[in-house]
Amino acid sequence: MAGTDTSTDPRGLAFITPEAFTDMEQWHATVRELRRESPVVRVEAEGWPSFWAVTRHADVFEVSRRSDVFWNTEKSAPGPDVQYDLLQASGIELPRTLVHLHGDIHQKYREVTSEWFKPAAVKHLQPNIEQIADEYVARLDDLGGQCDLAADLAVPFTIRVIMSIFGVPREDEGFMLELTQGLFGAADPEYLGDFSDPMSLITSTINRFETYFDELSAQRRAHPTDDLATVLANGTVDGEPLGELERLWYYIIIATAGHDTTSYAFSGGMEQLLRHQDQLRMIQQDPSLAANAAEEMIRWTSPVRSFFRWAQQDHELGGVLIREGDVVLTSYPSANRDEDVFEDPDRFDVTRTDADKLLSFGLGMHYCLGAQVARREVRTLLVKLLERVDTIELAGAPEWSGAHFVSGVKHLPVSYTLR
Repeated sequence: MAGTDTSTDPRGLAFITPEAFTDMEQWHATVRELRRESPVVRVEAEGWPSFWAVTRHADVFEVSRRSDVFWNTEKSAPGPDVQYDLLQASGIELPRTLVHLHGDIHQKYREVTSEWFKPAAVKHLQPNIEQIADEYVARLDDLGGQCDLAADLAVPFTIRVIMSIFGVPREDEGFMLELTQGLFGAADPEYLGDFSDPMSLITSTINRFETYFDELSAQRRAHPTDDLATVLANGTVDGEPLGELERLWYYIIIATAGHDTTSYAFSGGMEQLLRHQDQLRMIQQDPSLAANAAEEMIRWTSPVRSFFRWAQQDHELGGVLIREGDVVLTSYPSANRDEDVFEDPDRFDVTRTDADKLLSFGLGMHYCLGAQVARREVRTLLVKLLERVDTIELAGAPEWSGAHFVSGVKHLPVSYTLR
């Protein structure tokens, strides 16, 4: 077994530097070098726990598969130590979501909502997803042939879908969007609002989430309805009601991860289709390509950038000895561009035959609960949009959000003509 290399590589800072994700071409160039030269790389940054960045598909797959060795914890969303210290100092307990729980307790909490996300249940959501897609695509009629496809279409569409599943009233969606961007997008200056300190924004956002969802839970306990909020408000684990903290974080993770990631997958995938007009026209002419195109869009964008996991025992990974207690970072954008798995991985191709090898949704115990909903959203909106437009082209430079955890194309100016 190889010995532990304690040296650090400054290129590894690309995984945790928010600004690095505003230039994905350069980011991938840097990480491509690491995959070739140092695929399991030691990274040290002031204020952060030291960690091993895992860049190859096989190694990210291994970490995900071996949930007995690599555990999720309350600090699985990569962040500096002070982020968690300040949360607790502000009186906010560390997150307890499906992302952060592990083992038997994770499975028990997963079962609270698992029926909602099984294939048969998700299939029944399709008419609602199509209706919402029709509604937002129809808004192109009023936008005068130009719009921001990310902000005007992808974001409101995805938040409407998840909020309709939740049962959140339409009039509250603007408020929910503000909260979700405040939490996951807090590293991006555009989402700071009146706050000069991103940490203040996060703690304020969590408090506002708590107030809103406490009221929603009380309503659903008093008057149950057929929505996910009712399931969570009345959910039990081991015969006992969900704890207040666990219920709050359950709401938060579905509200945030259920729309930010999907909107970034769609807008980033469309950015590529706009640069590859031949592929765009292929889907227009044959909408059956949309399912595979959605897989390629999700592979290409990989909106969840990484997670931290903690080694529970010594384990060799990619020729490097990971010691018990070490932290590893699983880089999904890197794994999804691995030359050993994907043919010509830096080519965007909606007919790609290996797109289904993507790791954007994770694997094993922590496989994304809403993966099938996200896939349906992307391919449904794609078909509806390309049915409605005759031509659609870039009308300016796309902009990427500056956030290291969940990010993607946040502005996508386009011009279009309608059929």
